[in-house]
Amino acid sequence: MRFPFKLPEHKSFDAAGFGLNAVDHLVLVPEYPAFDTKTRLLSHRQSAGGQTASAMVGLQRLGMKTAYAGRFGSDHEGVFGLQSMRDEKVDVSFAETIEGARTQIAYIFIDARNGERTIVWDRDQRVAYSADEAPVEFAPLASVLHLDAHDAEACLRMALAAHAAGTIVSGDFDSVSDGLVDLLPHVDLLIANHDFPRQVTGIQDEKTALTEMQARYGFRIVGMTLGVKGAIVLCDGVFIESPAFPVPGGCHDTTGAGDAFHAGFIFGLLNGESVESCLKFGNATAALKCQELGARTGLPTREELFSLLGMN
Repeated sequence: MRFPFKLPEHKSFDAAGFGLNAVDHLVLVPEYPAFDTKTRLLSHRQSAGGQTASAMVGLQRLGMKTAYAGRFGSDHEGVFGLQSMRDEKVDVSFAETIEGARTQIAYIFIDARNGERTIVWDRDQRVAYSADEAPVEFAPLASVLHLDAHDAEACLRMALAAHAAGTIVSGDFDSVSDGLVDLLPHVDLLIANHDFPRQVTGIQDEKTALTEMQARYGFRIVGMTLGVKGAIVLCDGVFIESPAFPVPGGCHDTTGAGDAFHAGFIFGLLNGESVESCLKFGNATAALKCQELGARTGLPTREELFSLLGMN
């Protein structure tokens, strides 16, 4: 199936992201510890992450031209996180460092038996954007603007500016927040985590919830990632399901798997692929990411992705 919209041409970037960056402190344990016990860790690592920032890194590794707008603190983690984007050649001309603020951090405990994780996080309100602080001049610079909606009112201004210039708006949403309902009608392509449609609609059944989401908000495509079951989208009244790929060598960490999925999916979109192929690209990118600890360590190159898909 073809996408029900046309990508604009002659933009400065293929994809631009406005949203979260973070620094993750990853702790690998033999199994998730029970309450009031002590467990010796197997390994630990500091790694850059954040939904939108990681999606842009993923697209850059796949050969796309990307840019990122977001706020870093002036702390050690902020220096580390911003440099990680520069090292990946993502354009950070619109990124900001907020003096005295702390970068978003997460402590992530990973169960070595299956790679599943538990996240404990904190975000300094000083790195958040109010609506009037949104860098609206950034929004039209790419064919696709990718948002995570953690500053929903600012994201609404970005989506409006993007649409005014013909840019397609993509969303990766995982929770309901203030101002989100106003943003939703201005997103063309929403693939959320598995719980988000239920949060919005109150409907447990996956397909019924997605149908209600599309009816309420007019998404051109709406869907959800399903972890080990893959992903499902609703497009032009048709449900398209795509199974997950086995992780080569076994799953070591699911941190950032959703971010990787969006990188792969948008990569397919930018290259003129069908919706079905984009789902395969998304699932394959997520599987390759899960080979390594951290949100970005295992993000594949184009050659690695094509090899898994048998396209070499």
